[in-house]
Amino acid sequence: MATPVHSVGILVFDGMKMLDVSGPAEVFSEANLNGAAYRLSLISVGGSPVRSSIGLTLPVDTDTAGAAPFDTLLVSGGDALPGSAIDRELVSAAAALAAAAGRVASICTGAFILAAAGLLDGKRVTTHWRHTALLARSHPHTRVEPDAIYVKDGTTYTSAGVTAGIDLALALVEEDHGPDLARSVARSLVVYMQRSGGQSQFSAPLQGAPPRTPVLRLVLDAVQADPAADHSLDSLAAHVRVSPRHLTRLFRAELGTTPLKYVELIRFDIAKALLDSGHNATEAAALSGFPSYETLRRAFARHLGISPTHYQRRFTTTARRTPSRA
Repeated sequence: MATPVHSVGILVFDGMKMLDVSGPAEVFSEANLNGAAYRLSLISVGGSPVRSSIGLTLPVDTDTAGAAPFDTLLVSGGDALPGSAIDRELVSAAAALAAAAGRVASICTGAFILAAAGLLDGKRVTTHWRHTALLARSHPHTRVEPDAIYVKDGTTYTSAGVTAGIDLALALVEEDHGPDLARSVARSLVVYMQRSGGQSQFSAPLQGAPPRTPVLRLVLDAVQADPAADHSLDSLAAHVRVSPRHLTRLFRAELGTTPLKYVELIRFDIAKALLDSGHNATEAAALSGFPSYETLRRAFARHLGISPTHYQRRFTTTARRTPSRA
């Protein structure tokens, strides 16, 4: 019995990320070699070729206005989408295509297109770690999960930055054809079926701009200057000459957290930088202000879902480690 054809439309536009398209497309193409029957189509507003983020021009198969309904619609991302007015024709096209599709998924910042079309209201979503806070602020009716690699909410899927589109595509293949076929695709492409840890393990230290409030900037400066010092609530309040209650209110109002959680975040990012520079986990704990390796390990488990040594093995070097000879 022939496998039913599953149509996949990928919405592209000038400036779209090439890997947002090629990554998922390779997953579906590899799945076809293992018995699936995905039919891929590139679609653009007006049916014109598009110029990708790396300068390559990509021909498309059809105009958004004339496209038949897709079983799966993928919306690619682009660097210019966050924080910019998105072309209304592109937003309208996404809305129309999504209304006719069996399921809808965004890759990376493609979530901003879906959000602009109102397709993410009331849904759990994610996007690239650099832009999760902006997505939450710009579209307060969404429920952004900043650490997720991808999120499924009903028939709507959103994924984190660029290569997370591969993770999402594998999940869609598994949903359609089961884990055995998806596992074969993952092995062929030399990727994991599921990564350990969330996307925050890839993020830059202290995401976003420094605090606007002068008092909070003083706290940031004090902890960064001497992370191992006493930075209890009372100590911090005395340092910046406000009451503990007022300091707590300032943190809640601007940063949505407590002073002590913010101190831990600063220490955590310092510890990551120390691990990146070659310090072992015990040294990183001491120099960044954690009382012990165990407290650092628990912080890594909370924030990244992996241990400090696991983090260091992943991110210190691209060189493959080989056992040394005695």
